[in-house]
Amino acid sequence: MATIKDVARLAGVGVGTASRVISGKGSFSKDAADRVAVAVKQLGFRPSATARALSLRSTGTIGVFVPDFKGPYYGPLLHAIDTELRQYDRHMVVANGCGHDDRRQQALDGVRFLISRDCDGVIISSTALKDADFMQLRDGYPQLAVVNREVKGMRSNCFTVDHRAAGHLAARALLDQGHRRFAVVSGPTAASDNKQRLQGFFDALGEAGLEAAQVPVEDGDFTAESGWEAVERLLARGQAFTALFCANDQMAMGALSCLQHRGIAVPRQVSVLGYDDTDVAAFLSPRLTSVHIPVDEMGLNACRMLLNSCYGMTLKISREFEPTVVQRDSVAKP
Repeated sequence: MATIKDVARLAGVGVGTASRVISGKGSFSKDAADRVAVAVKQLGFRPSATARALSLRSTGTIGVFVPDFKGPYYGPLLHAIDTELRQYDRHMVVANGCGHDDRRQQALDGVRFLISRDCDGVIISSTALKDADFMQLRDGYPQLAVVNREVKGMRSNCFTVDHRAAGHLAARALLDQGHRRFAVVSGPTAASDNKQRLQGFFDALGEAGLEAAQVPVEDGDFTAESGWEAVERLLARGQAFTALFCANDQMAMGALSCLQHRGIAVPRQVSVLGYDDTDVAAFLSPRLTSVHIPVDEMGLNACRMLLNSCYGMTLKISREFEPTVVQRDSVAKP
């Protein structure tokens, strides 16, 4: 394999000149650049990423931790980050939670793996980590950005939507259609963003004179299977409801399937409203009304923050992300 010394020897220039030509940094003549280009092509020379990282004290990589590679939620997030990094000749290294430990330990292991791979910065999306975990990670590794979570003491590093306001919007979308009998499929009770969206949802119901204690709630784990099972339990209770709020689209998909399997027409008998507005929402039957959470924009701006702090760029950053309700076919008047 050809080295930079081989290129310099064939081009008849010094190693420093060859290095400056190949990196595009520093001064060199056009004649030297032309001769180095010919030598590079003739030798099939490829610059060493390791040598480049050592000389620049940078690997040119940003690490990203997401809890899971399955499902439609994290795809847009990863796509937005990778597209932005490629634009500036940087790259993404991704880890997810795996193993037999609990989700918090999986997240800690995943983030530490990315740090151990000398990523210049790390983006974290996790509801399993505690605020103290984020603070401890940042103390030892300051180039962190957090997506879909607000961490106390790290607000400038966080890129998230107001989930409480988004939950309020979800309830209003159903109340405005005239619904008064509700049921809820919740996500994991320990997840902070799940707590916030449900708090906003029940706040809106309270403002409309409805008591939270009168609304049956069944827990899921953000999977379609858990949405199906939660609806089975809701129906077994025997409490009538005309509107069902699911804390994410995956559970809403399972809920829709279960209702239709049981012969309950959506939206004629029960309206169903999801959360996140993932790609799948527009292609369900009926097409799912959902609260749109701009996770791709949150990821993009987290990425830009690290590009600025790690590489001295001056990209514009936004921390304002507006949730909206996307009306489709699964919600109608009772």
